[in-house]
Amino acid sequence: MLTTLQRIVEVVNQAPDLDTALEAIVQRVRAALGSDVCSVYLADHEQREFVLMATEGLQLAPDQRVSLEFGEGLISLAAQREEPLNIANAAEHPNFKLVESVGEEAYRAMLVAPIIHQRKVLGVLAVQQKQARAFSGEEEAFVVTLAAQLAAVIAHAEAKGLVSGHYSPWLRNLSGLAGAPGVAIGEAFIGKPAAKLSSVVPRRTEYPWREIHKFRKAVLQTRMELRDLAKQVAAYVAEDTLAIFDVYQGMLDAASLGDAVEKKIKDGWMAQTAVKMVVEDFVAQFEDLDDPYLQERAVDVRDLGQRILSHLQERNGQPQSFPDACILVAEEVTASMLAAIPRDNLQGLISLHGSSNSHAAIMARSMGIPAVFGLTDVPLTYLSEKHLIVDGYSGDVFINPPAQLLEEYEVLRGEEQELAEKVAEDRDQPAETEDGIRVSLQVNAGLNVDHGHERWGHYEGIGLYRTEIPFMMRERFPTEQEQHELYRQTLQTHRDVPVVMRTLDIGGDKPLSYFPIKEENPFLGWRGIRMTLDHPEIFLVQVRAMLRANIGLDNLQILLPMVTTLDEVDEASRLINQAYFEVRNELAQEDRVLHIQRPKVGVMVEVPALLYQLDAVGRKVDFFSVGTNDLTQYLLAVDRNNSRVAGLYDAYNPALLHALQHIATRCAEIQKPVSVCGEMAGDPGGALLLVAMGYRTLSMSTHNLDKIRWILRHVDSKVLQVLLTQALSCSHPDQVRRLVTMKLEALGLGGFVRAGK
Repeated sequence: MLTTLQRIVEVVNQAPDLDTALEAIVQRVRAALGSDVCSVYLADHEQREFVLMATEGLQLAPDQRVSLEFGEGLISLAAQREEPLNIANAAEHPNFKLVESVGEEAYRAMLVAPIIHQRKVLGVLAVQQKQARAFSGEEEAFVVTLAAQLAAVIAHAEAKGLVSGHYSPWLRNLSGLAGAPGVAIGEAFIGKPAAKLSSVVPRRTEYPWREIHKFRKAVLQTRMELRDLAKQVAAYVAEDTLAIFDVYQGMLDAASLGDAVEKKIKDGWMAQTAVKMVVEDFVAQFEDLDDPYLQERAVDVRDLGQRILSHLQERNGQPQSFPDACILVAEEVTASMLAAIPRDNLQGLISLHGSSNSHAAIMARSMGIPAVFGLTDVPLTYLSEKHLIVDGYSGDVFINPPAQLLEEYEVLRGEEQELAEKVAEDRDQPAETEDGIRVSLQVNAGLNVDHGHERWGHYEGIGLYRTEIPFMMRERFPTEQEQHELYRQTLQTHRDVPVVMRTLDIGGDKPLSYFPIKEENPFLGWRGIRMTLDHPEIFLVQVRAMLRANIGLDNLQILLPMVTTLDEVDEASRLINQAYFEVRNELAQEDRVLHIQRPKVGVMVEVPALLYQLDAVGRKVDFFSVGTNDLTQYLLAVDRNNSRVAGLYDAYNPALLHALQHIATRCAEIQKPVSVCGEMAGDPGGALLLVAMGYRTLSMSTHNLDKIRWILRHVDSKVLQVLLTQALSCSHPDQVRRLVTMKLEALGLGGFVRAGK
């Protein structure tokens, strides 16, 4: 049976479409069990009926549609009970309903197994036989196992909109990952690279210096091309996002791609071949890493390689024309591809591969371009010349939508534009509730934050500066001087507000390409403060660079990530003191009359164990910062990058809300400042709940500042207290979400909430 099962699963997985897969199932199951009939019914939840999709044994005409309403027959009973039914004589069962016109009258024995995916009944697999008998335990286990395998196939087909039209009356839509919020309507424009590395046939050369000259010329042309693209988007993209193009330029340096390519050429390979070899090697290294952000670096490297290749092949091409309302669709949308389309034309983007960690996604959010990523297994040609709706909140893409749906989304898009104009009116105002509760809104940053902050409106600090980003942008650990220059620029640019710099947060789940770490469970492994304390030479260099950068400015605060124990706090404090005295003594020896102040030191509350050590840790540090992303992950034991359990990752989980309330209450009692720097701070409902709990400092992405500021200026704290009390009494995240949504709508703020967000 096991071998037969494996063969059936293999055939199903190789089937080109769902209809073929279902036909293969019924034919092979009938043969394997020696039964007279095998059928698959799928659930149509809109019409509330089970539709006979495939059968081997019943008399189903090619165009005949056979269905049972929900609640009818043994098919519905198995689905309702969510367990298999094994009945020796089905006709005698009180729930039996004869399916007319298919010749079912002759069959007695019936085995029905529900097809369930993530708690949702998708259909049933039914086996029938003329002889009245109970199917054996082995036969029942075989059918149940196969139904479980079939569930994933059907769920995948539904998600990709590939279920046959005669079965599904629903809209033909695709579902991916929401990459950037908003709604876009327009015509698909298929974006393709000018040259492909995969098309290069390896060739050798006897004139390496000639090839090196060609390569250097192509690199120079690529640099100029990237500068032009950066200038093109500079008018409507935040300066910190423009630093993406600095990353691109940095990868073109000799220390990155340049030297490696030229070495291959000197070994006797032509320039095109050398570029292919080096770039594909870099791509493979990045794709092998566990961290999603670093994996996306592979996209950047491939994009750069193919741009260099296009210049080597002299494929500059003619200027492209774009639809007036353009939806960019590509296998992998890159930041440079995105920048090449005029902003007035670009409405949205769809990337068949990639994720919200890609530079294209970061840039799309900065530009306010709705984006959907991860439409895997959908041919690019399938979307060509199609009219599309892109829902950047839910991750849905609608293809050639009907007039009614199009009208609904056009109204929604108009409401969003009005809302954006409205929130911009309060951009220069502080965040303060109607009854005078002041909330400090700060910014999470990780790229270049030296320019463009004047576009942020009123903000009161950098609540989280991710120092690991500069480490990721290099092929080695940055020197103390390199770090000092970067930190100094940031501290100087924001000299009037505090800048909270988190010490290096890499390890396990975020290894550096030049410092790889392989672990079976990286999220519970060697990361954050655990790694840097084991390598004090890295920690001390970074802290020294921070302290030197802070001389004469005094707006630096240091934040320690992934703290679990008091010992870690003690050791980190000892090293910070050591670095402080070293820098102070160096200044004294140089007779420099400069003031150096020991900065405030805080810890991130993201490991649940810290919830029960707040008093003890609070006596050793100056402040706390709650990282809701990791706290949610660790508290709920959910890897949010794992699609099988990602649905359990929910910031509205009552357990997390109670934990956050506990943190706020204890910090108030011990009189320690506490802020929130996770995604929850930038979520409308999350921000309201956090303020109600007592949090008075929220740090978020720049594109959420205006929205959260406007919401807080239009609510009363007493209303929020009632909302919090109700939320804490809920038993399920969906209850909390409905409660928050209803409250926002009652306050006239419903436009800030979207279903599926």
